[in-house]
Amino acid sequence: MGEMVDEWSAQGLINCYGQKLSVTEMQSEAGAAGALHGALKAGAFSTTFTASQGLLLMIPNMYKIAGELLPCVMHVAARALAGQALSIFGDHSDVMACRSTGWAQLASESVEMAQVNAIVAHLVSMERRVPVQHFFDGFRTSHEVNKVKLIDYNTMKTFINWEAVKEHHDLAMNPRHPHVQGTSQGPDIFFQCVEAGNSFYDGLADLFEEKGKMIQEKTGLHFALYAYEGHPEAKHVIVVMGSAAVTCGETASFLSKHKGQRVGVLKVRLFRPWDSSRFLAALPTTTERICVLDRTKEQGSQGEPLLLEVSSMLHASAHSEIVVVGGRYGLGSKEFTPNMVLSIYENLAQESPKPRFTVGINDDVTFLSLPVGPWLNVLPEGTTECMFYGLGSDGTVGANKSAVKMIAMGTQLHAQAYFEYDAKKSGGVTISHLRFGPKPIHAPYNVRAADYLA
Repeated sequence: MGEMVDEWSAQGLINCYGQKLSVTEMQSEAGAAGALHGALKAGAFSTTFTASQGLLLMIPNMYKIAGELLPCVMHVAARALAGQALSIFGDHSDVMACRSTGWAQLASESVEMAQVNAIVAHLVSMERRVPVQHFFDGFRTSHEVNKVKLIDYNTMKTFINWEAVKEHHDLAMNPRHPHVQGTSQGPDIFFQCVEAGNSFYDGLADLFEEKGKMIQEKTGLHFALYAYEGHPEAKHVIVVMGSAAVTCGETASFLSKHKGQRVGVLKVRLFRPWDSSRFLAALPTTTERICVLDRTKEQGSQGEPLLLEVSSMLHASAHSEIVVVGGRYGLGSKEFTPNMVLSIYENLAQESPKPRFTVGINDDVTFLSLPVGPWLNVLPEGTTECMFYGLGSDGTVGANKSAVKMIAMGTQLHAQAYFEYDAKKSGGVTISHLRFGPKPIHAPYNVRAADYLA
């Protein structure tokens, strides 16, 4: 992302404010977060892109930016953190380490949604001064090529609240009207000042929805903060964030339409602030059992973050009779596929479902994994799938990127491409996964049954 904005800036691209973007690359993400904080203090609208260990280096500044109510958006390609080993691949470990910083957290599950939610995040932050962390799955969403409807700058300009822009400029540090801030507070006042920030978070979900609807009016694109897909009278529901929500949604629709199963998925996009009323409004009233999926691992806790959020909400509401189980999936970019979704529904249908499990691996140490059945094809009819094996730097990936763009731009077909690498760079194995067909392709997982192999 940083590379792309740098390129646009170098080409002289003018943004919504009629300016060329100033791009500064710092030595580390700790420096980038400090510079971001400083730029915001000086009255600039500033943004940054990060993930993984780099995001962890930004956390101290994130508390300051939120505490000082500085409008800011950080876009994160959510990735694993180094634990027993380094992993450069995707999961939600990094963003979940930020959930207490005071930033709002908005998740996108597809390429198209990332565009819309990015704009929503900026508009909300600008107006309410609460910083927003907009995240999507590292690699699986951040590096997918897909055919989307682009929103142009002239349309974006109409969304801007210029009063909020003026307010941000007026609140900036300025030698002409100096003021004291960044103070140290003692026990007599610190607690009260923390609580005084509550009013900025109250009703924040309403503002996210309001901005989403404004974009919908101009573009036709809309993504609810908590969206349900599947059987209208589902008994068994999966709750999930990120690209897995797409896989779960496609699988739930397939199982309810073709197999008559009463299953569904509730897709969470707004994680902070959590909105119980919108979540419960989206949940079918017939729900008996819920499985919450987390793409992170929290050693020693009763459950992972999304599971704890859903469990405490149901316990506090009139829905405490719903059975809730939790599973982990997809750590370090581990594949998450339709047959795994089916195995989760099969677990929910058991007389006594496994309360905590993993899916996608064979856990022969602590025996928490669910058994996964044969491949399940939920792709739309007429979709062609291709796989190209290559070696890093041999040109295969570049050629396939060109090919998929030709198909998407030069024909009526929808196209999707995803490139699987190992961490060895030049000389390592690359696998290009291409799909194209007459209908939109919602399949954030690798090709498993290729029509063409090269």
